[in-house]
Amino acid sequence: MTWVLAIALALVAFAVAIAVFHLPRATWASFAAALVFGLTGYTLQASPEVPAAPKALASEGYSDDWQVVDSRKLLVGNALKSPSNSVLTADAFARRGQFEVAAGFLGGVVKDRPQDFEAWVALGNALTEQADGILTQASLYAYRQASRIAPDNPAPSYFLGLSLIRQGRMMEAQQIWRSALAQMGEEDSEARQFMSDRLERLEALLSQSGTFPEDGTE
Repeated sequence: MTWVLAIALALVAFAVAIAVFHLPRATWASFAAALVFGLTGYTLQASPEVPAAPKALASEGYSDDWQVVDSRKLLVGNALKSPSNSVLTADAFARRGQFEVAAGFLGGVVKDRPQDFEAWVALGNALTEQADGILTQASLYAYRQASRIAPDNPAPSYFLGLSLIRQGRMMEAQQIWRSALAQMGEEDSEARQFMSDRLERLEALLSQSGTFPEDGTE
């Protein structure tokens, strides 16, 4: 049925070109040849019976109900909590979706306190959200700075992976989250449970979509 529809559309396009756009008779043969070549290419390369790419389905199916600010606070923990009141102010703006303003406050914090781990993570989040979830050079730099300060903390990796998921790059996110979880150690902490739950959900979704083996191996 798909092939019949394609041929019908080609015939309609030919008729419209003649009746509506007054295609000159001298070019009818050339236009018809172009349509034939197009149909030939479709016949050789198209696979209309194959479902859409599972990666796209997986990225649409993953969601996280946690707010960015709340999940950051959980993952960062008290030991790396920022002492700056400007981070609290930036959080207030971020909760209202005013990420550009939040990034402005956080940029001032990291300038004055370049070893402020939580401020770097929050800045990366604000810059990413400002770009509608797309990683930018500036947000990547912020996450890298945070990772340099506290390599074992999962917060930068979690938000980096979350952004990759929003871009449909599910396998990259899975690898980053798995590596981050492995670096956290075996202690039973709330942050570790948070990461473990998210990784399990992601891998289950990948398995269901056929992108990831059922046993979790690659």
